[in-house]
Amino acid sequence: MKSQRQAKILEIISNRNVETQEQLLAELQKEGFRGTQATISRDIKELRIVKELTTLGTYRYTTSTNEVSGSFSNKLNAIFRECVIGYDYAQNIIVIRTLPGLASAAGSAIDAMNLSIVVGCLAGDDTVMVVMRDNNAAAAFSGEIKNLIN
Repeated sequence: MKSQRQAKILEIISNRNVETQEQLLAELQKEGFRGTQATISRDIKELRIVKELTTLGTYRYTTSTNEVSGSFSNKLNAIFRECVIGYDYAQNIIVIRTLPGLASAAGSAIDAMNLSIVVGCLAGDDTVMVVMRDNNAAAAFSGEIKNLIN
C-alpha cells in the first residue's frame, strides 16, 4: 500500500499544483488512499519531493530537478515493481500494463533511469508506451523489465 500511495503522490504532484501537505492529503483521499499528515510528511521526505516557486508566485510540490540519487532511484524501482502487471514489445515500442492509476508512476520510474536507449514515455491510466531507439534496445529493456518485476 505504501508504494501505491507514493506512486499516487508522484502522479498527483506531476499533474496538479499542490501547495501544502493538507492539499496533498485531500487529493490522496479523493483517490481512495487513507493516511495522516505525518504519513504524507514521511512520504515527501522519502521521495525527495521539494517545493518550487511557480510563475504565479505560489509554491508547489515537485520532484527535485537535481540528478536522481541512488535511494530515490531505488524507491522508483520499488514503485515500478509494485505497479507493473505485464508488458510486451513490438519492434522499438514497449507497452507496459500497470495497476489502474499507476502508469504515470511507472513512466516516471523509467524516465528517472535516464537511459539513452529510451526516447520517451507516454502514460495513460494503466498503460505506458515506451519508445526505444531501436528494436534491439526494446528487446534488451524488456529483459530488464522482466528482471525488475520478478
